[in-house]
Amino acid sequence: MAASGSRSCFQYLFHLAHDNLEFRLPEIKALLALRSKPFHPCENFKEQSPFWCLDRLSEEDVCTVMARSVCAKSAFELWGHGRTHSELRTSLLKYPQEKMSPYMQKGSSYRINVYTFNKTLLFEDRIKKIDALDYLPFEGTVSLKNPQHIFCLLEDYGTDPNNIPEHPNYIYFCRWIADGQRELIRSYSVKNRHFIGNTSMDAGLSFIMANHAMVKENDLVFDPFVGTGSLLVSCSHFGAYVCGTDIDYNTIHGKGRSSRKNHKWRGPDENIRANLRQYGTENMYVDVMVSDASKPVWRNAALFEAIITDPPYGIREATRRTGSHKDAAKSPDGPYAESHVPVSQAYYLSDIFIDLLNFSAHHLVLGGRLVYWLPVCRPEYCEEMVPLHPCLRLISNCEQTLSSQISRRLITMEKIKEPEELDSLAHLSDPRASPYQRHNAFREKYFSGLNKRSGKDDTKTDVSGK
Repeated sequence: MAASGSRSCFQYLFHLAHDNLEFRLPEIKALLALRSKPFHPCENFKEQSPFWCLDRLSEEDVCTVMARSVCAKSAFELWGHGRTHSELRTSLLKYPQEKMSPYMQKGSSYRINVYTFNKTLLFEDRIKKIDALDYLPFEGTVSLKNPQHIFCLLEDYGTDPNNIPEHPNYIYFCRWIADGQRELIRSYSVKNRHFIGNTSMDAGLSFIMANHAMVKENDLVFDPFVGTGSLLVSCSHFGAYVCGTDIDYNTIHGKGRSSRKNHKWRGPDENIRANLRQYGTENMYVDVMVSDASKPVWRNAALFEAIITDPPYGIREATRRTGSHKDAAKSPDGPYAESHVPVSQAYYLSDIFIDLLNFSAHHLVLGGRLVYWLPVCRPEYCEEMVPLHPCLRLISNCEQTLSSQISRRLITMEKIKEPEELDSLAHLSDPRASPYQRHNAFREKYFSGLNKRSGKDDTKTDVSGK
């Protein structure tokens, strides 16, 4: 990472990964908000573009964002830009000499990289583009292996792979500052994780959720549907204390059949704590326990800086809660009471989300965030289907497409006030509440004719759905 200082009032260029497109803007905004900085793009900002130009930031701000972002590949100090190489030259020659000179003086070493988006250039063409920058006053020596300063010529050829223009749509010349944390996606991959299940969350999405929730050091983070603890792993990486609950006794205690190929049963040390131990964050592990999310056991107080969860959808995991349809369900007495497994009944998705929002309104601190997944049938989806609560403000709503008919939306909400007596019943008088009932039939719609292309379409994306 380049040395950071008090340099400010510069324009900075962010190179974004071209996946999870809807998740990128909320992540960068959340990471800037951790430093109390607004998201201020330059003119002609395009959210779908792989290159974002931002101003009103310092180099320290940029380095802090890149130290956490999994959506951004690299960040640069922008020196010049234009639609053609002629415009780029004019822009670079206008850039203040005093800002360039510290990185071009004698005794320094440098390297120039050429990066093209949506087009591959031959090595000879790259060299020609570097040679064409001979008007820049470099006085140092070239060092390809270990340069003091790295510069990049970036060319944007659009986002359509079937219609690649001969010449770039836009060109940038920048000084490299820092890379993002894309490496976390590989190093935390569930393929190499000690304890996994059928619904373990993808590592990249887990870190995106933690960033959307603005999880930071010494926060207390809770997952009411903890499963195998993938979200606890990502939050503990950022220094948060983590805890969770789940109704599944076998998952919480690491018992039963293994989800790994060629493994019939889970091992004796296959559990959530072992996952955090694997990544060196066991000291951030508070605990997990068997509990029914519809019957919270926490004292009535604001306890958590963030609640991050992936509720069960009824696809790979059943949506169940303790209880019985009978008028009176009697628990056993005597020696069998301790090993008794309570009777369970259906837990509709509409009820899951109402309970989750009410729980968050009571147990988040002011300014704390709730981040969760909402499964939807795409042909029926409308914004009115997103559950609301008087105490929670909607921050972002991002879609992850799973098939032509099914998707899930990552919902981020922030607590803006303490709950009042009638807030927990607000959904009954809210006209938006009626569409929630559509979620009750999500399982049936998932396996119905709405999803007939499951053979090819659905296998392309791992649902990680529950």
